[in-house]
Amino acid sequence: MGISSTTPHLLRAARGEVVDRPPVWMMRQAGRYMKAYRDLRDKYPSFRDRSEIPEVAIEVSLQPWRAFQPDGVILFSDIVTPLPGLGIGMDIAEGKGPIIDSPLRTQEQIDRLRPLEPEADLPFIKTILQALRSEVGDKSTVLGFVGAPWTLAAYAVEGKGSKTYSIIKNMAFSDPTILHQLLAKLADAIAIYARYQIDSGAQVVQMFDSWAGQLSPQDYDTFALPYQQKVFQQVKQTHPDTPLILLVSGSAGVLERMAQSGADIVSVDWAVDMADARARLGKQVKVQGNLDPGVLFGSKQFIRDRILDTVRKAGNWGHILNLGHGVLPETPEENVAFFFETAKELNLAGVKG
Repeated sequence: MGISSTTPHLLRAARGEVVDRPPVWMMRQAGRYMKAYRDLRDKYPSFRDRSEIPEVAIEVSLQPWRAFQPDGVILFSDIVTPLPGLGIGMDIAEGKGPIIDSPLRTQEQIDRLRPLEPEADLPFIKTILQALRSEVGDKSTVLGFVGAPWTLAAYAVEGKGSKTYSIIKNMAFSDPTILHQLLAKLADAIAIYARYQIDSGAQVVQMFDSWAGQLSPQDYDTFALPYQQKVFQQVKQTHPDTPLILLVSGSAGVLERMAQSGADIVSVDWAVDMADARARLGKQVKVQGNLDPGVLFGSKQFIRDRILDTVRKAGNWGHILNLGHGVLPETPEENVAFFFETAKELNLAGVKG
């Protein structure tokens, strides 16, 4: 399949082309640090409304695009968005995150889960993604957004966010049969959901396994990695040309394992030096990241120096410039603007270490 000269910059880099500068976007780039978002939040206080009413979600997704022209525009959503389609009731509490109506603790509850039917369960996703594609055209790459099986299982079993993950770890270590059934069902649902996003206009899909960094490496190999692989294999069977990104929060100890997931691009957090990450992952693995979001509270010179440092260490192939995690709520908007401006003025020939 030929790639035309109008292929957006991020998509070209994600597919492994050599580009003149690393493409740049930010995780959580639509959100609380932007006044435009806070104004809209006052009008639509429910997160589910903001992410599931198409015209509102489209507006939120496009706010950073209009302000900063990033190379990636990501669907404004949450990883738990598809859960009601499986029969898992939930809401998203402002400032607290997802709350699950009846946490999954029994075989009967797992048996009652139904397969995801995105056209019936999540029709707003197609409307939003099609609108984003039509709005940004070839000027940016539209990214899809899914949660990984382990992290979704953790929400579904714990019932909400957790500091200790003791309920799901209890299940994992004392009754793993139930948990493996849940993880398998979630993997199938997420694969269906990712394919639906691609069919609806997503050109790259990022999977967030936010809580997999809470697992020891041997438990990661049992409860996270095989189900990441299951999702990515299913998506690649039908959509082999769509680049897939994997993010794990606190991933320093499992970086090499992330490279075995089947993802095309590994998102690296700031606890790992980018040069070390490159060495550990090997030359064939593409990377994303990895500025500390706190850097954006520094001076412009400091921000610029850190961007240059990351880009030098990442090298001139297979790097998407990003933060190591989401942009923080109090970040000055002018510093976000400076981050994007600086990134777009880079020329890889001029920043080699």
